Amino acid sequence: METATSPDEKWDVIVIGGSLAGAATASLLLRRDPGLRILILERSARFSRRVGESTVEISAFFLGRVLGLTGHLLESHLPKQGMRFWFTNERARSIDQCSETGPRYNVRLPGYQVDRSVLDEHLLAKVVGEGAVARRSVRIRRVQLVEGGRQTVSWEGADAMPKVAHARWVVDASGSAALLARQEGWLVQNRAHPTAACWSRWSGVKSLDGQELGARYPAWMGKVKGLRSTATNHIAGLGWWAWFIPLKGGDVSVGVVYDQRITELPPGPSLGSRLKAMLDQHPAAREMLAEAHWREGDVHFRRNLAYSSSTFATDGAVLVGDAAGFMDPFYSPGMDFVAYSATAAAALIRDGLRGRPVPPRVSRHNAEFALSYQRWFDAVYRDKYFYMGDQELMTLAFRLDLGLYYLGMVAPAFLRGEQSLEHPPFTHPRSAWAFRLMSCYNRRFAAIAESRRRRGTWGQRNDRVFFGFTSYEFNLRLPFRVVGLLGSWLRLELREGWRSWFSRAKETRAPTLPLTLSVESS
Repeated sequence: METATSPDEKWDVIVIGGSLAGAATASLLLRRDPGLRILILERSARFSRRVGESTVEISAFFLGRVLGLTGHLLESHLPKQGMRFWFTNERARSIDQCSETGPRYNVRLPGYQVDRSVLDEHLLAKVVGEGAVARRSVRIRRVQLVEGGRQTVSWEGADAMPKVAHARWVVDASGSAALLARQEGWLVQNRAHPTAACWSRWSGVKSLDGQELGARYPAWMGKVKGLRSTATNHIAGLGWWAWFIPLKGGDVSVGVVYDQRITELPPGPSLGSRLKAMLDQHPAAREMLAEAHWREGDVHFRRNLAYSSSTFATDGAVLVGDAAGFMDPFYSPGMDFVAYSATAAAALIRDGLRGRPVPPRVSRHNAEFALSYQRWFDAVYRDKYFYMGDQELMTLAFRLDLGLYYLGMVAPAFLRGEQSLEHPPFTHPRSAWAFRLMSCYNRRFAAIAESRRRRGTWGQRNDRVFFGFTSYEFNLRLPFRVVGLLGSWLRLELREGWRSWFSRAKETRAPTLPLTLSVESS
């Protein structure tokens, strides 16, 4: 896809990056003002598969109801059946002996397992049909930012000839390349969260709803009345977890994420063999991958996943999606962040193009996204890898996280619509209590996990425990369910949490890490 441009044309908005974050921002802008002149500069000639394949409730709402992609999602991707977790200890020898947490029936709200190459191509084509101009195989040379003035983007096309484009606004949707954050020195590595990931796509993965496992473990199969295989299945271990995400056509995206303070990939002759060796430590993963193989040339590795930007917007530029920051693949927050950052960016640009005062809006945008990133990280991810492999602690945390996510983020989106996405999570004054509550129990569960490790009781419930729950809904039961879970936390504290109340918690420091994001592939 390539549409012609004239060197004399001037643009209202230049979007750097044409995948989900960039195309979504352009679509939101064109919906309100179809006459906008938008140029999209995309590095790839065709999109390839990438991580970020699983939606949760906010991103599914954004893709379906805001961007209008429900038909495409149902036709070209798989409906998702929630999240499942699999735990193990030395007593678990097979998948039916692993402790399991997940919905007993199919989930209530829509979610999808998406092939990002297909989704990104479809959305970019849709935006071009709405009036945007797209150029592919583009290499960005330099972006010259001028506060309140004309922004200049220097780039090369497929012909390697230098070109220059000007616009009032630039949207950086360059993904983890974080073009503007790196160029301007805004990139900030999150050293409190030293995670790394290795991933690939696999063929031949056994279905959790298939005849082979069903015949071998009939009692285990009968515990769930919905579908296991189209959920995002999380394989949990000490300091690491793995995702199993099915894709339409039969491939399965499989990846491991781990905290470098706790563990590391096993040694091996290749990235694929090292990924397989780590997964084979867990009986559930070992059984699913018994006859599977990874795609050669599609094995990837990245260290130091978590980062943010010290600046999210200027009077003339705004960062969206992974170009603005990233925390962790756990709970699939990346597309949620696309929803919030793209919606907020479109609102900011619309205000600027309509002549409204921009500096106060930019100041608020930067303050909100900086606050949201820090609170989101502290509430959900800080030191979570110390307890996510313990069935009792992780199951309670997951149920609390999900209930408060529904109360604070999902319900407002479905009840108030797209406008609720203009402000990122944890930024409204009324959300401070939720942030404090979540960061408190997250911190306490990490402390209890460390206490259990010292006492040799970590993961005692990781075998032969099945916890099947009913998915959340928007009704009067939801707050009462959350209150009941807080009661379970209190009982946990009284039963054993008191052991770490008065002892000085062991401080966990991240190793010194380079500021760059290293990427390897084979």
